[in-house]
Amino acid sequence: MDVTQSAVCERFGVECHPSQPHLKLGIALATLGQQPLNGLRHPPEGDTSGWYVWGGQEPSSAEDFFQPVHVEHLDEILPAIMPYLGLPAGWRVQIALGHEDVWFDAALLSER
Repeated sequence: MDVTQSAVCERFGVECHPSQPHLKLGIALATLGQQPLNGLRHPPEGDTSGWYVWGGQEPSSAEDFFQPVHVEHLDEILPAIMPYLGLPAGWRVQIALGHEDVWFDAALLSER
């Protein structure tokens, strides 16, 4: 378990559910560099972590908006999101320079 992921979970008072390196998440590669950085976690299924990450405001509904990426590659692609990937399903994250918002969204547990 990544120490940083467990520290973030402890700070928000939730059990840590680390995203294992071999699992995939959906990431909108074309939006990287846009602010804020957003993430949300649905319940994991199969070989996915349940995480979806994008830059900017609202995600697109286009089928190809998110691309699958293994968690192990995020250190190179998007290290800023790594500390949050231990938050359990139902949690959302929004970060930008000098801004951090982390909250629970029960709707994520039932919608897909």
